[in-house]
Amino acid sequence: MRALRWDGIRLALARDVPEPEPAPREALVRVHLAGICRTDLEITRGYLGFRGTPGHEWVGHVVAAEEADLVGARVVGEINFACGVCPTCVAGLGRHCPARRVLGIVGADGAFADLVVLPARNLHRVPDSVPDRAAVFVEPLAAAFEVLEQVPVGPGVRAVVLGDGKLGVLVAQVLVGAGAGVVLVGHHAEKLARARRLGIATGPAGAGADLVVDATGAPGGLAAALALVRPRGTIVLKTTVAGEHRLDLAPAVINEVTVVGSRCGPFAPALAALAGGRIAVAPLVDAVYPLDDAVGAFTRAAEPGVLKVLIEAGG
Repeated sequence: MRALRWDGIRLALARDVPEPEPAPREALVRVHLAGICRTDLEITRGYLGFRGTPGHEWVGHVVAAEEADLVGARVVGEINFACGVCPTCVAGLGRHCPARRVLGIVGADGAFADLVVLPARNLHRVPDSVPDRAAVFVEPLAAAFEVLEQVPVGPGVRAVVLGDGKLGVLVAQVLVGAGAGVVLVGHHAEKLARARRLGIATGPAGAGADLVVDATGAPGGLAAALALVRPRGTIVLKTTVAGEHRLDLAPAVINEVTVVGSRCGPFAPALAALAGGRIAVAPLVDAVYPLDDAVGAFTRAAEPGVLKVLIEAGG
């Protein structure tokens, strides 16, 4: 089969990768579409030392599984492969399992390929009303909904979202839907214009926010958030970057700021929001590339002003 491979030095499309074989309780999925996100770009800069096939935002259909009624189903999938038996998993925190693999990020080949294997329990059926080009956003949209799981958000909450990329726009839409007053801050005129067309107010933002979400994808995001959040306010960190950077944490201590790390999130509200038309994702797509030109897709995704590039496997 075809798969986009990262060897630590270069991306290249391989055409002779053996098809993966599902183990017990796993499912084999033929990929329709997969999305390139900031984490994928960071992998090509050394993030987590990953080697193999990246890609963790996808939609496809099941071609093999132990559960017969799952075969043929159109699905998306959670990216953390937990052991299910350790104390962390038993406590319901499988996404933090110390032995976990993470699709296309840690120890498991991802979805920039014709076929991908996941634990069957990670799969979620996609409603017929949600087209592939919307379903491919379920994983990042779930990450946006995770903010609501971690922080009280509602009418009267003053929120700032830092970062005008795809995740920032999704987070802003989720917070607006929860009733918060939201300002999106970014540096790209076209991205900000698209956000405004979705009804999102754009910055600059003044200091004193109750909640600041860092979705910049940049090392300076937390420092910027600390300058905007009110005393005893909350910062939610969505940024992961390769490498280390220095930061003065004194403002967080002096102002008693709560800092919350935030990763993956619940798929059910993301699917429901897409099915109900409450979140707009079509305007975020800049280009769709065939899998045969996946390297070109990465080049396009890294360009300034680009929100979302999809890779079509043709499944």
